[in-house]
Amino acid sequence: MSNDRLGEVRFLTVAEVASIMRVSKMTVYRMVHNGDLPAVRVGRSFRVPEDAVHTYLETSFVETA
Repeated sequence: MSNDRLGEVRFLTVAEVASIMRVSKMTVYRMVHNGDLPAVRVGRSFRVPEDAVHTYLETSFVETA
């Protein structure tokens, strides 16, 4: 990711990601630790790029019969 692009990235807290995805914060932490969602560690907390959340949701749809 170039420095120009880095300035445009919007980071979300774990709580914000959990709210968007309608899951618990623990589920988001598991997704980060499993490598399903990229995250940046800031001190003792994580920040997840907003576009990564949208990409995950777009690629995770499952068709049901």
